[in-house]
Amino acid sequence: MSADFLPGNALQLLFTGADYFPALIAAIDNAQHEVHLESYIFDDDIIGQRVAAALAYAARRGVAIHLLVDGFGARKLTSSLGPAMVQDGVQLLVYRPRPQQWRFHWHRLRRLHRKLAVIDGRIAFVGGINITTDFDADFTVPRLDYAVRIEGPLVAKVHTTMRHVWHIVRWSQFGHRPNAPQFDPPPPAPTGQAHAALVIRDNLRHRQDIENTYVEAINNAQKTIMLANAYFVPGRRFRDALIKAAQRGVKVTLILQGKTEYVLQHHAMLALYDSLLAAGVKIFEYQPAYLHAKVAVIDRAWATVGSSNIDPFSLLLSREANLIARDALFAQALTQHLESVIEKDTIETTLSQQTQSWLKRQINTTAYALIRLLVSVTGYGRQRGSPYD
Repeated sequence: MSADFLPGNALQLLFTGADYFPALIAAIDNAQHEVHLESYIFDDDIIGQRVAAALAYAARRGVAIHLLVDGFGARKLTSSLGPAMVQDGVQLLVYRPRPQQWRFHWHRLRRLHRKLAVIDGRIAFVGGINITTDFDADFTVPRLDYAVRIEGPLVAKVHTTMRHVWHIVRWSQFGHRPNAPQFDPPPPAPTGQAHAALVIRDNLRHRQDIENTYVEAINNAQKTIMLANAYFVPGRRFRDALIKAAQRGVKVTLILQGKTEYVLQHHAMLALYDSLLAAGVKIFEYQPAYLHAKVAVIDRAWATVGSSNIDPFSLLLSREANLIARDALFAQALTQHLESVIEKDTIETTLSQQTQSWLKRQINTTAYALIRLLVSVTGYGRQRGSPYD
């Protein structure tokens, strides 16, 4: 399924929370009618407090605030910042509230991983940045991540998909339900030159849309593919597309996690290095802090920024959202930033460096096998056409 591109959009690329949070809070402060905000994580820290204060202030002056958070990623919100926001008039919903700690069910792996916002139906934000400080305790620089500020016709698409999920979660709640959104904004007028699309992943009609969009663009690549992704454990189809692109002469560059944040995903990622490097794919590991980006640029003309990692949890289980842009200026801005990251903040991994001990190779192989087993247990690995067959 090809992405549905809309013309006439103005896109502003935002680098890390230093760009994103001031832009988001300014938009909330200027809201007149309605704010929709979705986030996987909403922490009670300096950033969460600032965003919560902006939402509460907007609600007190009569703006309809619809805040949707994930029941695992934002599990502490209802006992920290949440009650005060609700008292001020913020409408708060929790997607799949966290089940009992001692019980496991694979449904708990289905998360709301999107990071979206729409203000007054005229400004939207799409990206990978949660409502939390992007400075981890062990590092002096922020996590590498991106978001996009959007004006133009695509805002209506973001608004529609956010309202759709809000209604689903609202009707799943027993007892008191927050108000249904009432504001009906006019269609946004064209404000820029960029053709852009919103591609989502859900468990109904859009199960493979994000992966299909990636693979289609990779298959059509002529010169360059540059991809930065935090948790890179692609299935066979995605991996084969990258390898075939490199073999036909496309310069394929991956910027991957250099620090071990989640042990299972990190070692599973390392298990894939040999086949990619042997095909000519270049791999650079990000060093200064955790990499949290989920972006790509192809042929300096096609670009994506969003919430979806290239792993089974994002591609097969979670609700995700990526912006896709066909715009040379936007793609160039992202390309230049990624090239600067490679030059200053990464270490290249080569095939000659992959002389690991037997034990390390076994650890990596076992980690990848465990992820495939987990996918199979959820039932997705047994579906026809699963990329992890």
